[in-house]
Amino acid sequence: MNLKKFVAKIIATFFYVGLIPIGPGTFGTLAAIPLFYALTFTPLYLYLAITVVIILISVWASTIAEEIYGKHDPQQVVADEVCGLLVTMILVPPTITNIFFGFLLFRIFDITKPYPVRKFEKLPGGWGIVIDDVAAGVYACITLHILGRWVFWT
Repeated sequence: MNLKKFVAKIIATFFYVGLIPIGPGTFGTLAAIPLFYALTFTPLYLYLAITVVIILISVWASTIAEEIYGKHDPQQVVADEVCGLLVTMILVPPTITNIFFGFLLFRIFDITKPYPVRKFEKLPGGWGIVIDDVAAGVYACITLHILGRWVFWT
């Protein structure tokens, strides 16, 4: 395996978390929590900029991972879950309750893929892998903020 494919595989599987045989998407989302927590110590503009960079790098790595695994959206690719969780948690205080509900809401929206999230899967290459999770993250973020304002963050 050449260096480009090696690096892409590490990124796409989020340091091989995606190789866990049962529930790789769930484990990928869990593995993103420390990254989210670390980013909460940065200013919002930096959190957003880093999230965008991670999304773009994940698109690149996911495109190459499709070649490596020989199929569209292979289950080993969990970089998209990392992106989705980072989007979910934008402007969310990093408490255990918020992280739990952010994780739960993201997984629900990622699995159910309400309209138009599912449509994004049809985008070519890594775009189709990552952007549907980003869209699920937007739904989860909005829902989390509504719940947070009414229930958790009073």
